[in-house]
Order: sequence, then C-alpha cells, then structure tokens
Amino acid sequence: MSQLHDVSSIHDCKIVLLGDSGVGKSSLVLRFVNNTFSPWQESTIGASFLTKTIVVDDMAYKYQIWDTAGQEKYHTLIPMYYRDASAAIIVYDITKPETFDAVKAWVKELRTMGSPDTVVAIAGNKCDLAENRAVAVESAQAYADEIGALFIETSAKTAENVPEMFRRIPAMLPASVTSTKADDLVLVAAATDKPNSESGGCC
Repeated sequence: MSQLHDVSSIHDCKIVLLGDSGVGKSSLVLRFVNNTFSPWQESTIGASFLTKTIVVDDMAYKYQIWDTAGQEKYHTLIPMYYRDASAAIIVYDITKPETFDAVKAWVKELRTMGSPDTVVAIAGNKCDLAENRAVAVESAQAYADEIGALFIETSAKTAENVPEMFRRIPAMLPASVTSTKADDLVLVAAATDKPNSESGGCC
C-alpha cells in the first residue's frame, strides 16, 4: 500500500452507515478505524463521527464516517447525515431477514431524499454466524446488482472483509469528489470523537 506522504492530494469522502439497530454498524466502523471489537457495543444515540485516511491505487481518501442510530425514535434525524454523503453503507444482519427487508426501505428513502450521486454499498454483517444464516448470499447479491450497489458480506468480530468493503468504495465514487492538498490535512487514522452511546445495544 502507498504511504500517505507519497500523495499530493486527499479526497474528502463523507460516508454514512444506515440500517436497523443491532446489525453491527458501530462495530464495523470501530473495526475499520481502530481495528477493535467489543461484543457488547452500546447503542448509538443520534450519530457518532469518526475519520480515517486510506490510500487506494496511489490516491488518498479521507473518510468522514457518520455512524447513525438504528432505533426508530432517531429516524427523523438521519436524512441530515445522508443528504450530502459521498457513499452510504447499508448494513443488515445475515441471521435476521427483517433487517435485510429494511435495507430495501433505506434504499428507497435514499433514492427519494438523498443525492442521486451517492454510492450505495450493502453490507451483510455477522458472516461469522453463517451457520445461522437466514439471508442467502445469492439473494442479497441479486438485489445489489439490480440497484447498482456494491455488495459484500462482513464480520466486525473477525474483521473479515471490513477493510475490503471500505477500500472498494473509491472505485464507485464520481470524479467530482472534493480534493484538498495533503499538507492541509492530518494524515493519520484517528477517531475524532468518542461515539455517543447508551446501554442496551448490540454489536
């Protein structure tokens, strides 16, 4: 992988994670940003914000990641996070088919209220629980193909495909992604704030 000091510019990318409560959105973000995992991840209140800069194909991308709450009581707040997002990662739990049904509702909402240029990625999380699978890979892949979305199965617990998911997003971004000089940015992967949380959630 190229080093950050080898690039002359950084592309700012706002990424929002959407999906039902308990599907593992926060765990995926923390695995990607900090390479950590907790089986008792607390539920997000509203949204939390973290950043990480990565290099893909000799180009640097500063991800501004918004992890949104899945509880229904916060749903009216979510549009403010995805309206100007470069990409939306919609997460479901492969052991809970109702969370996959919710993906379709999120896609419909994004198409109605979000930017038409927002890249959509679908993450079938908790693939480490494949023995309890309730959503077939083929079904999820077919739906992703139908809407032109990226699809990948992940495990925040084992880290399977988590870095890969985030590394595949730049290839789908429009050429108009904002670029700023690397010298003006902090070239480190860092959590800019601790996630706001409340007890009772799930990873």
